[in-house]
Amino acid sequence: MRKSRFLIAAAAVVVAMSAGFTVVSQGDTAEAAVVWNEDFNGAAGTGVDTSKWNFDTGGSGFGNQELEYYTSGTSNVAMDGQGHLVITARKGSGGHNDCWNGTCQFTSGRIQTAGKFTQQYGHIEARIQVPNGSGLWPAFWMLGGSNWPTDGEIDIMEVVGRDPNRLYGTLHGPGYSGGNSYGGQLVAGSPWYQAFHNFAVDWSANQVVWTVDGQEYFRATPASLTAAKGNVSWVYNHAFFIILNLAVGGNFGAGNPASLPAESKMLVDYVHVSTSNTAPSGNALKSSLSGRCIDIPGANPVDGALLQTYDCNGTAAQQWTANSDGTMQALGKCMDPAGGALTNGTPIQLVTCNGNPVQRFTLSAAGDLVNVSANRCVDVKDRNTANGAQLQLWDCSGASNQKWTRA
Repeated sequence: MRKSRFLIAAAAVVVAMSAGFTVVSQGDTAEAAVVWNEDFNGAAGTGVDTSKWNFDTGGSGFGNQELEYYTSGTSNVAMDGQGHLVITARKGSGGHNDCWNGTCQFTSGRIQTAGKFTQQYGHIEARIQVPNGSGLWPAFWMLGGSNWPTDGEIDIMEVVGRDPNRLYGTLHGPGYSGGNSYGGQLVAGSPWYQAFHNFAVDWSANQVVWTVDGQEYFRATPASLTAAKGNVSWVYNHAFFIILNLAVGGNFGAGNPASLPAESKMLVDYVHVSTSNTAPSGNALKSSLSGRCIDIPGANPVDGALLQTYDCNGTAAQQWTANSDGTMQALGKCMDPAGGALTNGTPIQLVTCNGNPVQRFTLSAAGDLVNVSANRCVDVKDRNTANGAQLQLWDCSGASNQKWTRA
């Protein structure tokens, strides 16, 4: 979000909707352990918990030619006493005459958790009501460090007031930042400012999935990034910190800031971070459909053995290790789509690890076991609940025969 963005990302995927909205695909919310919560339940007028949050201050424009001066304290960032944090953009300089373009035109707020909370992987969600007004640019996002864009940026939610029905979820990294970023858009049948919405990502090794109100509208993997942007780096396998802010104007916010009212308010009900796969209890992969585990038949690691589900028994034939190269290994060999195919119905087999990208799999926070190259899920064929049920690749649907947990 924060560096120069002169154009909407050319690689963005847009989903248009009429009344309400439809979605690309739907993912279930995984049962998860709470990692970090902020519910903003302070008394009216009180500030944020500074053991959790830092203030970014100043009127530099943050590389975007924004029009606000970010302040600290409660003048622009405070609780409302009703369980919300309110970030207020106010017209006027607030006494600040040192913005990037001279006298500041607005004051506003930007808070972040750098040095106080970072997270690698999991479910990161906020319930937010964005403000209405051309020129406003509210955002909920994450940064992977101070070296932008090399350290990466995950924009969980951006809505610009000049286009109030459009939601953006975006990645920025080396070679694909600013106007050349990579992400998805969701166009609703009514403006996002009319109500609170739950904006989230489910983030795991080699995958980020964006949802709003529990509905998926975009997912990114190293393979999809490469397909869109060429030979660029996936930089999302390390810890990031969280940011909330309300910008005004700028290269992306643009619009007509002069028409804004004296005060514009972004309401944040909560920010919750949870995870279901950061610290799994075991290495077995259990089916949510049958309660059985992914198994190497007869514990025989011969190349081409077709993987199955079988009663969970704790043997080495059911112990799957997620490796740093993206492979899932058991008995010294790799989970693999048969013949290197990536189409629906491709059987899942065991093969000698060979460095082929098609052998990369990731277990998402939502419980999807995804082949990264195919962007398809490991699926129990024919929803078979018996011992010996075969596995295949299939379009991710959120169904129970595609859901897996560590056991």
